Amino acid sequence: MKLELRGITKRFGSLTANDHIDLVVRPGEIHALLGENGAGKSTLMNVLYGLYQADEGDILLDDVVQNFRGPGDAMGAGIGMVHQHFMLIPVFTVAENVMLGHEQTKALGALDLASARRHVRAVAERFGFDVDPDAIVGDLPVGVQQRVEIIKALSRDAKVLVFDEPTAVLTPQETDELMGIMRQLRDEGTSIVFITHKLREVREVADRITVIRLGKVVGEADPTDSNTELASMMVGRSVELTVHKEAPTLGEGGLSVRDLRVITAEGAVVVDDVSFDVRPGEVLAIAGVQGNGQTELSEAIIGLQTHITGSIRLGGTELVGRSVRAILDEGVGFVPEDRQEDGLVTAMSVAENLILDRSSDKAFTTAGTIRRGVLDAFARDRIAEFDIRTQGPQTRAGALSGGNQQKVVIARELNRELKLFLASQPTRGVDVGSIEFIHKRIIETRDAGVPVIVVSTELDEVTALADRIAVMYRGGIVGIVPGTTPRDVLGLMMAGETPTEDAA
Repeated sequence: MKLELRGITKRFGSLTANDHIDLVVRPGEIHALLGENGAGKSTLMNVLYGLYQADEGDILLDDVVQNFRGPGDAMGAGIGMVHQHFMLIPVFTVAENVMLGHEQTKALGALDLASARRHVRAVAERFGFDVDPDAIVGDLPVGVQQRVEIIKALSRDAKVLVFDEPTAVLTPQETDELMGIMRQLRDEGTSIVFITHKLREVREVADRITVIRLGKVVGEADPTDSNTELASMMVGRSVELTVHKEAPTLGEGGLSVRDLRVITAEGAVVVDDVSFDVRPGEVLAIAGVQGNGQTELSEAIIGLQTHITGSIRLGGTELVGRSVRAILDEGVGFVPEDRQEDGLVTAMSVAENLILDRSSDKAFTTAGTIRRGVLDAFARDRIAEFDIRTQGPQTRAGALSGGNQQKVVIARELNRELKLFLASQPTRGVDVGSIEFIHKRIIETRDAGVPVIVVSTELDEVTALADRIAVMYRGGIVGIVPGTTPRDVLGLMMAGETPTEDAA
């Protein structure tokens, strides 16, 4: 089926998320929609899927204009969508999830689950999926849950299939398997729209590429184009993608974590007997699929988790049992994984956010009152040093782009003497140009003799920055390996396999 979008425009108040976008997806091709987070890719696909109504423009299937009033109309026309965040009911079985919304019944209105099971088995056998129709979805690994999403779409005879950031929660091996599934679907005539911001994946699987920046199509690209060329189209300027670093010069001391356990209020162990060291002058990356204890580990180090046992020592000082304020004062810089929830007060100015943890310092206050002139001068220096794109120090932090918000957080944390720098998902939702800058500052911090921990689900980021990599799986550390460890080995570790001696 041929898909064509003509002049699609979608506004949210004064924000134009999609600005007269044209897109043609040919029958039997994988068409990648490439752009940074916030570029408008997902909004465009939500318009296509009937979740949003376009303010202007038309959707055509095989040259016939469509009028989708909701997802049911889109599905009925042959459009399926595999969402970034799975649309599954965890307590239902696979068969129940697949038939949801399209229930078949027997006599007296009883659900025909046997028919749903047969259908799941038929689709699974066609694509070589190992999926049990009677399995509870919440008990399945995320890679298998994604296959259930694909079965749902195919069970409704989808001719156009949209994959929205489908690899965000997958290991490298699961990503490779997904690429194989996409190629098989394409070869059988399915038209595929592949939404992503990951250059490696685009070049591996796409037949054609459309690049979107700030809600507009900026051009088409070829999968043979280099990463640098694609990144330049996404950002609008030349970008250096390679992280340049010398071999680490290690100091004495640093962070020592021993036998750490983090327990939820409900009694679940989310970090289980974790031990590691980080020396001054090195980057230790914590890798793994999201949800394997990385968040809780970071929060334990900074003092945000209270139900913990074990030891966290920084330069000989025990951090367990100390307040967040005391840990920050000990010289820990912390970039949280959600900058808007935990890193910024978005209603406050850039200048005020730059001293959130120093607002009582005598350098900025007199008799308890902020010295505005001093604060503005300080903020202007940080804005220049960290290339924060803002109209000025008094601009509200919430008005900045995601990348510039992240730079405010990093500028605040790196603008003091540190004994440890802990950055959790430091480039999540950040454009390629800002990623380049943030990676450079992380390496500069490491080269200044500070122990650095980077927690990231982006394997390219992990391998670019890390001197050593600790891989977490189900709350434990599977192994700690050199930063040069191959991606396929890291992928197996992310699925719970212990590395061989050669890898470690």
